[in-house]
Amino acid sequence: MDKRLLDILCCPVSKTPVRPLGRAELDALNGAIAAGGVATTAGTPVRGRLDEGLITIDHKLIYRVDDGIPVMLPEEGIGTTQLNDFPHAP
Repeated sequence: MDKRLLDILCCPVSKTPVRPLGRAELDALNGAIAAGGVATTAGTPVRGRLDEGLITIDHKLIYRVDDGIPVMLPEEGIGTTQLNDFPHAP
């Protein structure tokens, strides 16, 4: 993802800056998605794995990135509190 774009992106709700998901975070998220236990903030089940994602620096919300385009819609966020043993990369 373009560094300039990443520098200006933030959570649309909390205005918290975001950073790319680390490999361990992405693997943990995709494992939880495969197990069927992940929903968006709107309550919609997340069915497809993520190849890329952004996480708020406070580690509360994840936003998917589709084909290099961040999907920063409030209802599309994925709360990390629903993910057991979710790692937090530095």
